Amino acid sequence: MPDHALDRTIRLPDGRTLGYLEAGDSDAAPVLLFHGSPGSRLDGTLIDPAALGTLRARLIAPDRPGLGRSDFQPGRTLRDWPADVRALADALGLRRFAVMGFSGGGPYAAVCAHDLADRLTAVALVSAIAPWDAPGVTDGMGVGRHLFRLARRAPWLLERLLGLLGRQLRSDPEPAMRQIVASLATPDQALMRAQPALLRAFTHSMREVYRQGARGAVHDLALHARPWGFPLENVRLPVDVWQGEADTNVPPAMGRYLARAIPSARAHFFPAEGHFMFVNHIQEIFGALLGGGGAS
Repeated sequence: MPDHALDRTIRLPDGRTLGYLEAGDSDAAPVLLFHGSPGSRLDGTLIDPAALGTLRARLIAPDRPGLGRSDFQPGRTLRDWPADVRALADALGLRRFAVMGFSGGGPYAAVCAHDLADRLTAVALVSAIAPWDAPGVTDGMGVGRHLFRLARRAPWLLERLLGLLGRQLRSDPEPAMRQIVASLATPDQALMRAQPALLRAFTHSMREVYRQGARGAVHDLALHARPWGFPLENVRLPVDVWQGEADTNVPPAMGRYLARAIPSARAHFFPAEGHFMFVNHIQEIFGALLGGGGAS
């Protein structure tokens, strides 16, 4: 994939810039990937390009406001996101498309399923965050629990802490990445050790989060800890929930809640997999997404 495909931008109707990555076959069925929290459009590089070729998929991964190359949007809510997605799809000439929300991108895929149903063909929630106020969903959650609490209760402190992390990642990423990887579940640590290219891609995405500082990451995390503003029960599109049972970033309790709350959900749980379960199951995930009909 040429380097310029990592750094594309469009101008949104309100004048903001939205950055995005594009990979795979430009003539193939489109899948929009919504990155994690913290994360960036470069989460798209975590997906094996060979898999995209085999599946004949076109991957498009936008940065959310304030992250990577997308301008900050003051006061935004979760329900502002579908308008940005619609504008991106229109700019790229996509009539219909599938969406995949990874980790903190899960709520953004869910709100598109609710508010943008006329444009979507299928939805995948992969290791996806569930509504924070749902009973028991944080059981088994690791350090992420503290990030979300700080984002809700002391965003100024979290911005200071993430600002320090961001500066370290952008100047000397190796020590910071050692700490980040050490906080992952055992299967995820094993993946990073076994696949140096995956670790490099993860490092580049984490560095890109802080291109504009930490404000965007803090706001993004805070939105997860607030009410989402729409009922999951009203989602009617086909939704596949993909979850590793060994995940400590987004615990299985969240996947189980999403599978119960969304009437159309089909659940796929993997006992030995962690947060990055999609690395080993991308063919199945994209097979389900594109099986829903991904014509552009």
